[in-house]
Amino acid sequence: MYPEEYTYFYFIGIGGIGMSALARYFKALGKEVAGYDRTCSTLTKKLASEDIPVTYKENIQEIPPAFLSNPQKTLIVFTPAVPESNEALKWFREQGFHVIKRSDLLGAVFNQSRGVAVAGTHGKTTVSTLTAWLLYNAGKQISAFLGGISKNFRSNLVLTPGSEFVVAEADEFDRSFLKLFPSVAVITSMDPDHLDIYKTWEAVRSAFFEFTENIKPGGVLILREGLPLKDNVAGERKVYRYGFDPGSDFAVHSYRKTNTGHIFNLKTPDGIVEDFEIKLPGKANLENAVAALAACFACGAGIEKLQRALAEFEGVQRRFDIHIDSPVLAYVDDYGHHPEEIKAFIAAMRDRFPGRHLTGIFQPHLYTRTRDFADGFAESLSMLDRLVLLDIYPARELPIPGVDSGIIFKKVTLKDKYLIVKEELPALLNQLHLDVVATMGAGDIDTLVEPITAMLTKRIIP
Repeated sequence: MYPEEYTYFYFIGIGGIGMSALARYFKALGKEVAGYDRTCSTLTKKLASEDIPVTYKENIQEIPPAFLSNPQKTLIVFTPAVPESNEALKWFREQGFHVIKRSDLLGAVFNQSRGVAVAGTHGKTTVSTLTAWLLYNAGKQISAFLGGISKNFRSNLVLTPGSEFVVAEADEFDRSFLKLFPSVAVITSMDPDHLDIYKTWEAVRSAFFEFTENIKPGGVLILREGLPLKDNVAGERKVYRYGFDPGSDFAVHSYRKTNTGHIFNLKTPDGIVEDFEIKLPGKANLENAVAALAACFACGAGIEKLQRALAEFEGVQRRFDIHIDSPVLAYVDDYGHHPEEIKAFIAAMRDRFPGRHLTGIFQPHLYTRTRDFADGFAESLSMLDRLVLLDIYPARELPIPGVDSGIIFKKVTLKDKYLIVKEELPALLNQLHLDVVATMGAGDIDTLVEPITAMLTKRIIP
């Protein structure tokens, strides 16, 4: 399948972060692009403003006629988050259109270049975005498909004609990352997740092992220290370990905290490089910076020249995204939806706002994830001073009997905790004394960010 053979690209689930990046990519190439999503969002509105029509109904009549009348020239792309019962998806299949998954299309684009793929159950969005930013500042010709909106690039797509490198987030969901064949691969983490797909932790590990076997001969695997993969899994490929262990190939040699993050010296295979700064809080982001610098090293970039670029990295929307920062009230939003992500996020909040009272608002994502990790969620959320727990965002799933937010709530050890539905949140926040507030989750909790920001701003500036 060669995408250049098609004139029309129709995306079912176009509002997804990965789908929207591909939609923008083919629009930039001069293709006709349109799509469907069940929810109107800031992202779908932005696509519409970029002359990419988006419909919110499954009705075939709402699709631009040119897409329907040219089956040989129209490629239909869907995300596995869209149910098979989707009327448009069913119609296109019945009419003989070429229908493929998002991962197939990303692979077709990614595998034509020297690919840099960042995988991991968490950390991959920040590391891939930072890697793209650093390579760009190192003078490399790059394109990038990112899993979030980069604050530096102001997009989830970076497009440079004739790129030497393509950077992409390698998503393990639905085994999508197995469609990528990178020259450089980074694995940031391997925690059990997506057990609705994999069923067992062993199956998750096996998929990551298979991903390392996709690395092109002569390529490089950059592996976080302590992950359960042997150094010899990559065969003909070079393997580098990274982290805080002095024995790792890329390691934090020494560091000190700043008001916003860390300044550190980096051990590399070529020696110590001094005075890097990452203006994102928490040791997890310090480690993310090391991973991105290691990826740049593997791509032949002179990392000793990247101090300024690293210090200018602004992060990714919905990844420790600070909306209010004052001595009397602060508000941060984050995409964290796995127990380990939440643990790292709360640790970073303590790092950034030491000694302050932390109220966390969490929306669980998926019934299966809530069921499988209730104990882990409870343990992580108990790190807060106060918890506001919302009802589950189901996404692609149907309810599971006996599974609701209450199975997490009853295990949380905090005394100061509330279990409410999303619609009750504004009234509750108005009643509470608040110091530092955080929203967490991968569902539609992002629709609350602007209202919460406006509400809390009024407390600072009546």
